[in-house]
Amino acid sequence: MQRIVFSMVLGALGASASAADVARGAALAKTHNCASCHGADFNKPIDPSYPKLAGQHADYLTTALRAYKRGAGPNGRVNPIMSALVQPLSNRDMADLGAYLGSLPGQLVTKK
Repeated sequence: MQRIVFSMVLGALGASASAADVARGAALAKTHNCASCHGADFNKPIDPSYPKLAGQHADYLTTALRAYKRGAGPNGRVNPIMSALVQPLSNRDMADLGAYLGSLPGQLVTKK
């Protein structure tokens, strides 16, 4: 019984993780002009205070976008530019953007 429950949980996690559409995320990133601030390859932002997005964990990026949408308050993030840009995005849009950006080769590796 324990194995069945474990398999069901893993199946549900896999289904939700694969539900994001990388190609749709790429189209959204282009439509919303994300590269204008975060750089053409999402590794070289126009300002050093802006984050590198390529290669970040998709769930982290999705969570960050949702936090910008929530704005000030519990579990929110405050940034006037990002807050305005994410308002029209749906939860699916944010998951797709996260999946796309997370699929890109990033420069976020720390060498030992």
